[in-house]
Amino acid sequence: MSVPAQHVPPAPPARRRFLESPLGRFLKRCWDVVNFLRRLVFNAIFLFFLLIFLILVLAGIFGGSSMKSDTTLVLNPKGKVVEQFTQDPFSSALTKMAGDDSSEVRLRDLLQVLDRVKDDKRINRVVLDLDKLTPTGWASTREIAQAVRAVRDSGKEVITYTEGFEQSQYLIAAAGNQVYVDPLNGVMLMGLSRYRQYYRELLQDKLGVDMQLFKVGTFKSAAEPYILDASSPAAKEADMFWMNDVWTRYMADVAKDRKTTPDALNASILNQTSITDGDLAKYALASKWVDGLKTRAEFNDMIAKKGVKDDSNDLGYRAIGYQNYLDTISMEPNKSQPLMATSNVGVIIAEGEIAGGEKPAGTIGGDSTSKLLREALKDKSIKAVVLRVNSPGGEVFASEQIRREVNALKKAGKPVVASMGDLAASGGYWISMDANRIYADPSTITGSIGIFGLIPNVTRGLDKIGVHTDGVQTTPFAGAFDPTRPMAPEVKGLIQGVIEKGYRDFAGNVAKARGKTYEQIDEIAQGRVWTGAQAKERGLVDEFGTLNDAIKYAASLAKLGDVGSYGQKYIEEKATPFSELFGKVPRVKAFIAGNSFLRSFFVEASPQMVKEFDVLRKLSSKPSGQVITPVAHCLCQ
Repeated sequence: MSVPAQHVPPAPPARRRFLESPLGRFLKRCWDVVNFLRRLVFNAIFLFFLLIFLILVLAGIFGGSSMKSDTTLVLNPKGKVVEQFTQDPFSSALTKMAGDDSSEVRLRDLLQVLDRVKDDKRINRVVLDLDKLTPTGWASTREIAQAVRAVRDSGKEVITYTEGFEQSQYLIAAAGNQVYVDPLNGVMLMGLSRYRQYYRELLQDKLGVDMQLFKVGTFKSAAEPYILDASSPAAKEADMFWMNDVWTRYMADVAKDRKTTPDALNASILNQTSITDGDLAKYALASKWVDGLKTRAEFNDMIAKKGVKDDSNDLGYRAIGYQNYLDTISMEPNKSQPLMATSNVGVIIAEGEIAGGEKPAGTIGGDSTSKLLREALKDKSIKAVVLRVNSPGGEVFASEQIRREVNALKKAGKPVVASMGDLAASGGYWISMDANRIYADPSTITGSIGIFGLIPNVTRGLDKIGVHTDGVQTTPFAGAFDPTRPMAPEVKGLIQGVIEKGYRDFAGNVAKARGKTYEQIDEIAQGRVWTGAQAKERGLVDEFGTLNDAIKYAASLAKLGDVGSYGQKYIEEKATPFSELFGKVPRVKAFIAGNSFLRSFFVEASPQMVKEFDVLRKLSSKPSGQVITPVAHCLCQ
């Protein structure tokens, strides 16, 4: 009988033997402690942010809209009107959370409020408080006035109060039902002017700096201040032509809203010289520019009698302010926008100076704006694009980069419509010209089809202080752009040739895009600035209309159907979901502002973006990689 073999277990692996040793057990315990601490720290951080998230959500749900019926909307935006915020989105959201007043008012937000209030049954009247609103151009100001007019025509009373108007604010105020002004202040309507400082004597005679200007275009006057002592006759002729057109339109708009005639309004403006007692408010009332003179307290009492008294409100009546109303409606469904749009019109904002490379909001970058256009090309949900342009122009090459991307969209079957804001001149027109359709306001400033280059030379200035430059060169072009040496005549000829070619390219591309001959465009180009109305007469603009009109037309080109059947998708730098939440949930700003820890944690940890613009330095600089930098800029803001 055989005896079964006894089973002998295999020897433990070396790792197991090490872990079972005293040293191994000690190290394992250390690792467990470290792992526990890691999980504890990360869980604590997670719970901290989850708690904040829950507080904000509950603030939005239970402390959201407190509007009751018979509420007055006090439209009191503060800051200058812009197409897009110049802050980065996260910083902007943090600033809002802290309760700080923004220095900018986004045009589309203001128009959205005016559009939504028309059908909001909770709001029975609108009070315009425009003292801290700074309009930045006549086209956007007219668009705001038109939106106010639409609220008035919807049957809701629109009443304006001011402690003192400027005339751009008055254009908006006049579109309402009634206007009241503080008796110690008033209104002055003064007309338009354009004066500039001229530096030739300072630069050339006093400092010995010669500004060498290369340009094409009789009316291309952007760089005149650096080479002349006064405005050229051509510049005065062009400026007066477009300013008269804008001012005539201004008086027509105000006269219609105030139920008078342009001639009568003009007579009352000119007659201001007859005021002997200095009482501007009394004169404004006598001229029917305003409907009454009241202190702010008297005005508030009047509105309280019209609406519902509310002693808990500093105004004395039931009211909601501009920003709180905007926060509220941003969380409510918009009937004109489908919830889950599969087909969209993409909107890209091109605002500010045009320069090469990646640029932040408020400046158009050749690379960064082109990238946004490429995003629209790749996004399958975007069927058409509206390029909203508000720019005086800038670098030629950066403008051309953007124009090429516009054509790439068109080639791919996605229509592009340009919507001009206050200003779309020179490089601003360059990036617009190839659109399928160009929309503008009659008071938009556009045109300025011309090119120039500006190069300083400080040889004489250095001579005055005993500094001289000397050396050798292998060719006449070596060191040609050294500002401490006189520029050789052959180099000057080369630069002028580059500028002339740039102009031929500009005017030639406009002719091709607008279906005209080069000679026809050259006749209306030459660097001359036009209003939108004058540009339309000359074939540089297709239609008068707002951004919304351009969006509707783009949708029709893409056959997307009526409003409500497609969405609008702004293609721009987006805030993170976290910052979006903080920026939009109502009452969050007050919560954050009242909590010193959260205020320091969120706001002080995120520095604001700061940028400065030195006109002369930018015009005379030569970006890396560019031999000569032609500029398509109107300097006509």
